[in-house]
Amino acid sequence: MVQKSPKAVVSAPPSSSSHSASGPRGLDQFFKISARGSSVTREVRGGFVTFFSMAYIIALNPIILGTTTDMNGNLISGLPLAEGANIPITMGMVAAATAVVAGVMTLLMGVIGRFPVALAAGLGINALAAYTLAPTMTWGQVMGLIVWEGIIITILVLTKFRKAVFNAVPKSLRTGISVGIGLFIALIGLVDAGFIRKGSQMGELGIGGSVIGWPLLVFVVVLVALIIMWVKKVKGAMLIAIIGGTIFAVVLELIVKVGGSVNADGSANDTGWRLNVPQLATDQSWLPNLELLKFWDHVDMIGAFHSDFKSWAIVILTILALMLADFFDTMGTIVAIGKTGELLQEDGNPPRTQEILLVDSIAAAAGGLFSTSSNTSYIESASGVSDGARTGLANIVTGCAFLVATFITPLVNLVPSEAVAPVLVVVGFLMLQQITDIDWENLEVAIPAFFLVTMMAFTYSITVGMGLGFIVYLVIKAVKGKGKDVNALLWVIGVLFLVYFMQGLIMQWIS
Repeated sequence: MVQKSPKAVVSAPPSSSSHSASGPRGLDQFFKISARGSSVTREVRGGFVTFFSMAYIIALNPIILGTTTDMNGNLISGLPLAEGANIPITMGMVAAATAVVAGVMTLLMGVIGRFPVALAAGLGINALAAYTLAPTMTWGQVMGLIVWEGIIITILVLTKFRKAVFNAVPKSLRTGISVGIGLFIALIGLVDAGFIRKGSQMGELGIGGSVIGWPLLVFVVVLVALIIMWVKKVKGAMLIAIIGGTIFAVVLELIVKVGGSVNADGSANDTGWRLNVPQLATDQSWLPNLELLKFWDHVDMIGAFHSDFKSWAIVILTILALMLADFFDTMGTIVAIGKTGELLQEDGNPPRTQEILLVDSIAAAAGGLFSTSSNTSYIESASGVSDGARTGLANIVTGCAFLVATFITPLVNLVPSEAVAPVLVVVGFLMLQQITDIDWENLEVAIPAFFLVTMMAFTYSITVGMGLGFIVYLVIKAVKGKGKDVNALLWVIGVLFLVYFMQGLIMQWIS
């Protein structure tokens, strides 16, 4: 369960030794390890759990960014598609860049934000970049728009506008955000493992309503083992589950040869491993290709803007969509993680909120400069927090693991989603426990919270869930004649979300 509140340990007398149970005094004071009721051992363990929970991005980001061509038919590496011949090279370049940028940004968060949230290329934003923007412009222009988004958000942070927006959201809605993200992250785990799949109508259990296939067996066994360890309060249960599940999966693949989700002939393999096969490629190079880290030289921040109104309007709407997705995903993520680790202050904000938001904003621009798409805070960090992480020291471990993974990508790819997904499911359960903090008798809060909680999972988007929840909250306040009681910034946010939800109609009107 969630670790003991740090309030219970703050009053402990300081040690007279130069070393405490939490490590060297300087390290302890810098990261406030003892003050947050943690220890170096717990931080290291939590840092590794966070890394393994989100290491899939090293394999997944290349699939999204490394296989799509721009308007000129070029891959993000600058190479032509050449009937797919250059895709493996490009994917290797994207994987290396993804690991390096994630590592550096996570280290930066550890040192400056000192909050246990790791960063990497944001899912959703990378898909928007690859599948919506790239076909209409060059890759340099795509990343240029992402840099613009990062710069704008950084300005909002430096002017403290982003923090003001953060403070404008009532505590009741923040709780709803945490609960909604808990349901969302549990769904991510179930879908990543293939335990829930798209059926003939909406979703169904496994394949045709049955749990079939070796990968699903791995998921079920690891989930059961993790639950048993959790109720028995085994230290490091999540990390043990991930490592044990990976070993189980590797042995199974050696014996049964399950294969991936797609067969060699291109047909679907429903009983295959969902994301990555737990095996080493025989022709795998152990030296990373870091060429894409020079991508900043190809970023085009002007090319997407043209003289006509239509082009300007489309670009502005695109940047707005990117900004809202990044802005509110981060807000929901750090509140949810802070609540999971009982790290929120009396005002409902995490400690060092300004620094956390600044690093996250810089990471957005850095992702564009170095070709990996906007980097943002990862909700999977909640897995490390649930396993003990409380400070930025955990980020140092996670960040270093990402940098090392640049050189040992084959070993990282050994960890299948089926071995990590059970951790996400349990973390979702832990975050859902906060649902009792919502006043369900107060309809002004309960109805918006309902939309926040359900729509995040149903739409598979934190941003959409938050947007709908905020709009419903504002409508109810206005109908009850309490609009003046709402912070003015929330009304601005509501209008922006309306634009966000209507961007399809606006695009049609413009065209």
